[in-house]
Amino acid sequence: MEIINWLQDVREHRRVSQRRKDLRQPGRGSDYTGDEYKDVVRRVVTRLHPERMRLRVTEIVQETPSTKTFRFERSDGPLPPFRAGQYVNVFVDVDGVLTSRPYSISSPPQTGGTEGGLLELTVRDNPGGFVAPYLLNEVQVGDELETTGPAGSFYHEPLIDGDDLVFLAGGSGITPFRSIIHNTVQRGHPLKMHLLYGSRVPDDVIFGDELNQLAKEHPDFNYSPVISEPPAGYEGVTGFLDADIIRSEIGDVKGKTFYICGPQVMYEFCLAALAELGVPSHKIRRELFGPPDDVTQQPGWPAGLSAEAIFNVEVVGQRTVRTSAGSVLRAPAGEPLMNTLERHGIVVPAVCRTGACSACRTRLLSGRVFMPAHTALRESDQEHGYIHACMSYPLENLRIRL
Repeated sequence: MEIINWLQDVREHRRVSQRRKDLRQPGRGSDYTGDEYKDVVRRVVTRLHPERMRLRVTEIVQETPSTKTFRFERSDGPLPPFRAGQYVNVFVDVDGVLTSRPYSISSPPQTGGTEGGLLELTVRDNPGGFVAPYLLNEVQVGDELETTGPAGSFYHEPLIDGDDLVFLAGGSGITPFRSIIHNTVQRGHPLKMHLLYGSRVPDDVIFGDELNQLAKEHPDFNYSPVISEPPAGYEGVTGFLDADIIRSEIGDVKGKTFYICGPQVMYEFCLAALAELGVPSHKIRRELFGPPDDVTQQPGWPAGLSAEAIFNVEVVGQRTVRTSAGSVLRAPAGEPLMNTLERHGIVVPAVCRTGACSACRTRLLSGRVFMPAHTALRESDQEHGYIHACMSYPLENLRIRL
């Protein structure tokens, strides 16, 4: 039904567009103001690309001892279409701190256009984390969460990626691949897929039984769990996702496109393995999950600067600063600037929190920051002094404009 509603809006958009053209022709009248046209455009865009959504929890599934899947329905409108592999950014209030975290959608897009539709997010516990423990321990069936609309570009592009795909997953990095795999088999897309899923122990494997069953039922999908700390008697593939294991499981890498998603430490390891195997960079797709666990280990971090070093950050252009510190905040070098601002009650627009989307772009008036190499800062932003707050770490006292 929702697909039908969207099509009706699109047809209405075309009808009003034609009327607008007709009214501009001689003899056709001149009383058209454009309000009707603008309203239809706004309605279509809002349905397809909502900036915010309210999602109500309808079911919670315990996947592993440390992982739950939250099943949602949208409460403030129809669920918009999305690409398998995309994410939403979830906004929460944890002990008075307004913050957000992006989570990949683990369910496939709806295939039948059913009324409402469901969306699933799978959350794994993060020791020492902030948002994941809140979601796992506090959120119950019936609760509502605010999110962005679907976003991200970690999805299959047929003309670019081809039809022979290798997925390298680690931990909760399995979530976008689950969406892609289910979407592919449900729609009968002619793709070859091989999933290598690295986990510490068998109990950490998320969707293990489901993935095994899919591999049995669909010959073009192969699944290889890789356990780094196997229990006694374990007979499957063991070790890490290095060049030897990748080569032994998938054979020739020529013509294949590789997708990587998992913990930050996994990326450098897998990228080195793929380089050893001769995989060209344009055949590698990556999805990044948040800031590095230890930014001081990133290439280019100033030697001798401790993550615990504290600097002053003066904030200008912010009408409401909900902190007793006024407009000058104390910021640790090892924490993203966005996190510091949120802890002091200053909410910065955020979507990806990985340095890619630029929603949090902030003007750096003075001082220096460190940004990891993967931060996708536009050349124009660099020229005019803008930074991405979600991936910027203070190296000295700062003055910023929001």
